[in-house]
Amino acid sequence: MTDKRLTRRAFCRDATAALALPSIIKATALGAEGRPPASERVVTAYIGTGPRGLLNIREQLTCPQAQLVAVCDVWEHARDKAKQTIDAKYENSDCRAYGDFREILERDDIDAVSIGSTDHWHVPMTVMAAKAGKDVCVEKPLGVSLAEDLMCREVIKRYDRVFQYGTEARSSGACRLAAELVRNGRIGKIREIRVKAPDSRPGGSHAAQPVPKTLDYDLWLGPAPWRPYCGQAAGGNGWWHDYDYAIGFIAGWGAHPLDLLQWAFDTHLAGTWEVEGTRVIPDQGRNNVVMGWDATLRFSGGVKMSYWATGVPKDEHPRLRQLGNYAQLIGDDGWIAIYYASMDCEPRSLRDVPLGPNEIRLPVSQGQEKNFIECVKTRRTPVSNIDDAVHSDIISHICEIAIRAGRKITWDPVKEEIIGDADASRRLSRARRDPWQL
Repeated sequence: MTDKRLTRRAFCRDATAALALPSIIKATALGAEGRPPASERVVTAYIGTGPRGLLNIREQLTCPQAQLVAVCDVWEHARDKAKQTIDAKYENSDCRAYGDFREILERDDIDAVSIGSTDHWHVPMTVMAAKAGKDVCVEKPLGVSLAEDLMCREVIKRYDRVFQYGTEARSSGACRLAAELVRNGRIGKIREIRVKAPDSRPGGSHAAQPVPKTLDYDLWLGPAPWRPYCGQAAGGNGWWHDYDYAIGFIAGWGAHPLDLLQWAFDTHLAGTWEVEGTRVIPDQGRNNVVMGWDATLRFSGGVKMSYWATGVPKDEHPRLRQLGNYAQLIGDDGWIAIYYASMDCEPRSLRDVPLGPNEIRLPVSQGQEKNFIECVKTRRTPVSNIDDAVHSDIISHICEIAIRAGRKITWDPVKEEIIGDADASRRLSRARRDPWQL
């Protein structure tokens, strides 16, 4: 029988041999290739890794200060693809893939999460993440009800979390310049605002289908009402226009021009709102959100705003008519239109006059994901902050409520309540399926 006792001579021999062997430690772990050491990186996870989420993941992988360690999706193929993408970038197999986002929130090593889920999960996931001590970057729109928006803001502030809203056009230099020109009075006093966004689509089937084996359908539904599976979870076209999971492109696409409007003009400081509008709600198919909307908002401060869907006949400026979305601010001395990553103006010379050192300047972002990661490290406010997210999302919700109510409603942006209309006020919130009460 071999004697396995460790003698002093054997210990010294083995220790010397171990010291002689080179330790294989990747240079990136020590901070090479422009990356800080692993101990100084922001540890992140991504929840909701469909096409949009995967696009954001690829952008975050270009941020040297971030380390993506986990992904989650209710679809097996989506989370597996995200894990493969991250592992290929880092040249390892360390990324963990989860089917339940709560497992990510339980991890103490994760500093921040990004959320690219369906709309009806945005606020519940954000609230739960903030309460778990995570900073949050969430896709637009914010909530599926106005009450969710207000709850989200309250929780983010109570738990002192960094919050970034997924309106990446704020990283565009052209959009920033346009908003700065408006805020510095280059078009004079604002008289009128005109906003256009892509319309929602009819369709969708109520025919029940077998639930795919690779989908956790109950978790996909989450707080939404239970319904038989009929393809809702198969992609954006399956749920974008279904009121159980979203309020449609009046918020889902409208979030982009409305956010840029809010960057340039404080709608919440423009006085009491009177809101009314018309719409179409299909009576065929599963898609049942507001479509073909045409809303009018009159602010007691004197500004009139129109917000409509593409396809609604309007007298548009010839240069803007061809655009699918924009926010046009019209003043005494000209107009400026801001749209996804670009701008237009009249007179065109407006953009050529540089801003002075004492004029209003807005935050500069080099990219949505990079700005979020930098703010997690520095604890500064991201370019797409929670207050602007709520203020812009409120426009969608108040227009949608007035349109569904079929009458003019009055909104107090200071008290954040509908005045004198109990029935319309009931539309400010939604019921949630158990156990997803917040």
